[in-house]
This record gives sequence, structure tokens and C-alpha cells, in this order.
Amino acid sequence: MASRRQLLTNTAAMLGAASSGMWLPAHAQNAKVRIGLMLPYTGTFTQLGVAIDNGFRMALQEAGGKVGGREVEFFKVDDESEPSKGVENANKLVQRDKVDVLIGTVHSGVQMGIHKVARETGVLNIIPNAGMHAATRALCAPNVFRTSFTNSQPTLALGKVMVDKGHKKAVWITWKYAAGDESGEGFKEGYVAAGGTIVKELGLPFPNVEFQALLTEIASIKPDAVACFFSGGGASKFIRDYAAAGLAGKIPLYGSGFLTEGLLDDELAPSAQGIMTTLHYSTSLATKRNDAFRLAYAKTFKMQPDVYAVQGYDAGQLLLQGAAAVHGDFSNKKALYAAMENAVIDSPRGKWTMSKAHNPVQDIYLRTVKGKENVVLGVAAKALSDSGVGCKLG
Repeated sequence: MASRRQLLTNTAAMLGAASSGMWLPAHAQNAKVRIGLMLPYTGTFTQLGVAIDNGFRMALQEAGGKVGGREVEFFKVDDESEPSKGVENANKLVQRDKVDVLIGTVHSGVQMGIHKVARETGVLNIIPNAGMHAATRALCAPNVFRTSFTNSQPTLALGKVMVDKGHKKAVWITWKYAAGDESGEGFKEGYVAAGGTIVKELGLPFPNVEFQALLTEIASIKPDAVACFFSGGGASKFIRDYAAAGLAGKIPLYGSGFLTEGLLDDELAPSAQGIMTTLHYSTSLATKRNDAFRLAYAKTFKMQPDVYAVQGYDAGQLLLQGAAAVHGDFSNKKALYAAMENAVIDSPRGKWTMSKAHNPVQDIYLRTVKGKENVVLGVAAKALSDSGVGCKLG
């Protein structure tokens, strides 16, 4: 056993080395930045998780593979889109793997688990998709940032578009769950403010896709237009059922951009023509920045990017800006968070900034389905910010 004198001597030597920059703890320049990726790598949202992972890694590779001048080590956990495992899986990365930053996730229910762990441990969390309001409203936190959207942002921009086109009476339809409810909140706010009237709100339990009875009701109501929030396989079926019910040519269909995002294949495209949506990105966005991103992504991953890849890419860009400001010292939290709060992200979606509640302030585009593309018609809302109501960051 070492003597007390030896212990004191060794301790003094270590402290002396630290003061001269020769010895530093885990946050040192010569230690790798530990990045945890908690995303769905299996199940319904696999494609989304992979796209986010791809985009995030691509951003880092473009910066030479380093973050704040330090090499990177990745730790991955498949969150399985399972809310009941959210806290457990987040703790694997934070407590077991000691990550400096946690990137995740897609599913808002799982994100609630990550959010609990982030608030309790103080680990930096960048949300690359989940749009739940609480994360950047009532439960906002200094160490939590989002690079995607709130659930109400895309639909908030939809209302004025519809009223401007003469659709003053609308039916709203969605799944009855958090994302659907919050998307509905955004639509109602924007549509009513623009002078529109929601004549009926229709819903069915998530992930039920038996739409026929509701479509029959819409046909009997005869609104000027229908607005909705659906995504994934459910959105595909809703669009096909809407067309099959004979409504496509009679009552215009509008929606949050996730209604048609990544779904326009040979089977769906014929039923989707002319559908208008609002979202913060489209692959058809005609800018040099987007063209360069699409080309680089396609070369790297042998597939086209989508909005999820862009959100992952921007999560990487946000992290890089923050880390550069503190020269890779993640223990300098005040300066790290300040740099991220003041970041200007040169994104394929267009430049955006961070709101006081740590959510993107971004353009929302009006898009229409032509062929197999969501073609941009213009900007539906410029520099749109979520309200951030209830957020108190000091």
C-alpha cells in the first residue's frame, strides 16, 4: 500500500501536470469525444433512424471526422421506438458509456425518457426529430436542443395558405395521439387566425387505419378542403383511401409535410397528385446548398436524402459549432450552450437559427405533389418560430 507521503507526492505531480496542460481528465483535448446515438435501428421507424445517423455522421466527416479538434467514439443503442425502455436505454449511454452528448430520437414517447435522463444528469441532448412540445416548452432545459421542429410548426403555416386559396371551411382529421393533437393545435391556431373555420375535427386511435367511415362523413359535410396529419404507412393508406372514395378530385387535401414525405413510390404517386403540404424541407428545394448536400449524400450512401437526413446533418452541424467555440471542452457548459444558442446553421433546408427555447426558427415551405416529388411552390411562412410557451431558461 502506498504511504501517505507517496500519495501526496503523486497527487501534487498530477495537479502540477494538469496546470501545465500535460494531464487532463476525460474532457481533455487528447481524449475522444464520446457520442451516443439513441435511434430506432429496427422496427417501423428504422428508415428514419438510419437517415438521421447517416446525416449526422456525414456532417462530422465533412469536418474531418473531429469535434472541437478531438477524435470521436460512437456508442449506439437501438431505442426500438419503445417508450417503456426510454429511460433505461438513455441511461446505458449516459451512465454506462459516459457519453458527452446524446443524439436522439425519433419517437416522442421515447424522447420523454431521454428528456428525463438529460434533465437529471445534465448531459447534452440534441433532438434530431421528435417534435413533442414539452421538450422546448414547459420542460425545456439548458442542455437540450432540437434541430427538427415542434409538432405544430408545419401545420401552423398551413392555415393561411388554405384561406388564401379560398378554403374558408375545413375538416381536420388525424390520429388521436400526442403528435396528432399537437399538429392539430398548430393548424387551428393558424387557420382561425387567417379567417378560416374548422367545421369538424375527426380522429381515430393511433395507429388505426380504418378510414372509410370518416371519409364518408367528410363527403357528407362537403367542406372547402380537408387538412390532416398522418405519416408513414398510415399516411400512404389514407391518401389511397381518400382517392378511392372519390374525394381527391372534389375536396382538396392538405397536410403536414409528413403526409407525403418519403412515400411517393409507383404505388402511391398516382393517388397523391396535387396534394399540398407544408414542411421545413423538400428534396426539390432549388439551392446550391441543397444540390451539393444531395449529391454528397447520394455518393456516400447510394440513396437520396430526406428531411430526416437533413435533421441529422444539422444536429452534427450544431454540435460542431458548439464544440469549436469551447475547443472541445464539453465541461465548459456555459460557453458551449451559448455558442449553440447563437448558432446560424447553413442547412440544406435554408439557414436557420435557434429560438430562446432551443428550437429551430426556420422557413416552412409550401409543396405540392408532382410525379414522385414534393415540389416547392414557395415559402408558406418565413422564419417561423414555435411559441416556446412555458419555457424558462433563466
